[in-house]
Amino acid sequence: MVAKKKKSVVTYLGTGRRKSSVARVYLTPGTGIISVNDKTLDEYLPLETLRMIVRSPLVLTETLATFDVKINVQGGGYTGQSGAMRHGITRALMEVSPEYRPALKAAGFVTRDPRAKERKKYGLKGARRAPQFSKR
Repeated sequence: MVAKKKKSVVTYLGTGRRKSSVARVYLTPGTGIISVNDKTLDEYLPLETLRMIVRSPLVLTETLATFDVKINVQGGGYTGQSGAMRHGITRALMEVSPEYRPALKAAGFVTRDPRAKERKKYGLKGARRAPQFSKR
């Protein structure tokens, strides 16, 4: 049995989070293929606006056709997942070159969005929704 010598391909990692979604992003030099959970981006995300959100860091840095992006994402819904993917791609791009950071920071992609669902409180029907009030 002869062992095949494997080419060393540089892979850049980035972890993105948004609401309850976590995305692990792997950037490798390639032709611009984006795959999410072993599906194409178009198959995975139903709305074009969400796909634009995911591609936006690559479009901003003009690296859309220079990297293949493999994403594993879990938790939350489509909107939270697309935000987590954008955050992960941004972090991976900053690992590729620190020169991308000022443009990504100006666009607001570097900062993690801290907003999450507020918990329900006792005595209320929701986080802030009070039970219906009647004087009589």
